Amino acid sequence: MSATETNLIMKLSQFKFKLPEELIAQYPVENRDECRMMVVNAKTGEISHHIFKDLINFFDEGDVMIFNDTKVFPARLYGNKEKTGACIEVFLLRELNAEHKLWDVLVEPARKIRIGNKLYFGEDESMVAEVIDNTTSRGRTLRFLYDGPHDEFKEALYALGETPLPEYITRKTEPEDAERYQCIFAEKEGAVMAPAAGMHFSRELMKRLEIKGVERGFLTLHSGRGNFKDIDVEDLTKHRMDSEEAVVDDTLVEMVNAAKDANKNVCAVGTSVLRALATAVCMNGHLMTYSGWTNKFIFPPYDFTVCNALVSNFHMPLSTMLMMVAAFGGYDTVMKAYNTAVKEKYRFGAYGDAMLILR
Repeated sequence: MSATETNLIMKLSQFKFKLPEELIAQYPVENRDECRMMVVNAKTGEISHHIFKDLINFFDEGDVMIFNDTKVFPARLYGNKEKTGACIEVFLLRELNAEHKLWDVLVEPARKIRIGNKLYFGEDESMVAEVIDNTTSRGRTLRFLYDGPHDEFKEALYALGETPLPEYITRKTEPEDAERYQCIFAEKEGAVMAPAAGMHFSRELMKRLEIKGVERGFLTLHSGRGNFKDIDVEDLTKHRMDSEEAVVDDTLVEMVNAAKDANKNVCAVGTSVLRALATAVCMNGHLMTYSGWTNKFIFPPYDFTVCNALVSNFHMPLSTMLMMVAAFGGYDTVMKAYNTAVKEKYRFGAYGDAMLILR
């Protein structure tokens, strides 16, 4: 009997496993499509080992791959507090009002920042922001004091920022991360977390998939910091995800529904795609258009009706992404695969190796 049959309510502690620190990838592989890839058959539990470019061998003409075309912006800034000069990390979450240059941000150390404080950014301290509201214990609303047009302001603000690598990547951000912590098809700016599964796709692999007749579709889900937020409840039904903006358009809906009607494979590239599709699914397992916010939290057991394949990275213990993968592939099967990954020294995290689950 599987864990999902014996536990109708999954517990946080069921997603804990021992991950050696040296298996958390600090850098990507040299070529995007040459990381390792574990293939897991969810029906049989069979596991096989490949490199990522072998992905093409598991899909045929008429199958559909769905990608997230969100684009990560340089969200991490460092400023100095007025008078004291204290260094403050500011993490941009999202723009609240373009006209007034208001941003929702996280600040560290939060205890040093009060409403009314000014922060100065850049070597010449030419970018100034004022704290105008407290949104959470760490969160603040900043108003940037900038007189130029909005496009010029955004360009100046982003020039001060750096790529927001996940905190488990403990090295300093390097210039190469700006290109590498991004999918090659990233287009719609708004994410502070890259859809890591999509980062394995090179231009050469995308072209080979196209030549083989595998269709590709895109949706947008702007992945936020909530994916990394610690879950502080043992009963997963009580956890609340942060909301993320998602768009599933007519073009993708028609492509996916036609593929399903033709009994073709539909593959979600990444857990962000899986969440967006689960938000836009109809009662009959087909897709419908969607534009709005989603705070859908997916963990086992869950009935996925749109996709029968998933590309994902190997995620951190106790993470919401691991829970979603376990919901797709089956708790027992996925946790067994993760144990195998640790033994075989697969690399974990956004810059790590990949897993393909087939159902």
